[in-house]
Amino acid sequence: MPHRIRHALRTATVLVFSLQGCGPGESPDRIDEVAADDPPMALADRLAAGQSVFGIFSGPMTREQGEVIAGLREADFVLYSLESGPFDLDTMDAYLEGLRAGAEERGVPPQPVLLRVPPIHADTAAAPDHVAHAMERDIGGIVYPHVTSPEEAARSVRYLGEPWPLGDDGLDVLIVEDREGVANIRAIMATPGLSVVFAGPGDLTRAYDGDMQAVENAIQTVLSACLEFEVACGVTAGTDDIGTRLDQGFRVIIVTEEPALAVGRRHVGR
Repeated sequence: MPHRIRHALRTATVLVFSLQGCGPGESPDRIDEVAADDPPMALADRLAAGQSVFGIFSGPMTREQGEVIAGLREADFVLYSLESGPFDLDTMDAYLEGLRAGAEERGVPPQPVLLRVPPIHADTAAAPDHVAHAMERDIGGIVYPHVTSPEEAARSVRYLGEPWPLGDDGLDVLIVEDREGVANIRAIMATPGLSVVFAGPGDLTRAYDGDMQAVENAIQTVLSACLEFEVACGVTAGTDDIGTRLDQGFRVIIVTEEPALAVGRRHVGR
């Protein structure tokens, strides 16, 4: 498998996204405690070692927010989304500057940023340029939403191509959140070079017109294919069900409430 991500998530992996970060008043003692118990480590190295990995949504897309997020040391990475609206990399650059400045002030490395781009099929002509321009930044991977076919999965790998600025640290993450994607999930999952594939419950709820049993069936269908092809799988969860989801075999958890971040870490021993 020639792609530089080929091994990144072929092991037990947990990616936990939190909607909220710590504020400027977070205790330095808490930062030191987390760093002492869990020293910095490259994201890809954690994943390859089968460790649990936690992440947060970017929050407001400002330099100031980047500085704040740098202090949330329980997070291993940040998810920054340009899925909709203008593809504004200049604003992301300012956020990244704040993230780096906040990390430098605290004497810690900044968390890697995963960028969610517009769906490939929304504009196939623009999609490779979106990825190419994003890769010029100091980011850790690309997240492709609304993947519906193996052709799109193959494009996701091809767009990342070689060379990746961060070498083997670059991740290719897909979100399956439409009926067509669920129907094609085994073909999607068979694509070499994928890092993470997860179901998007919110959009699946819309796709299945609020039929929650159908949504759960779709989520389990994605999970089964992930397990079959040994690709890390994920789903949204909160404090009440994160343990159940992890026990089912999900290794990518999008947290719907901030306390679930700590619950997930405890459940997997971090």
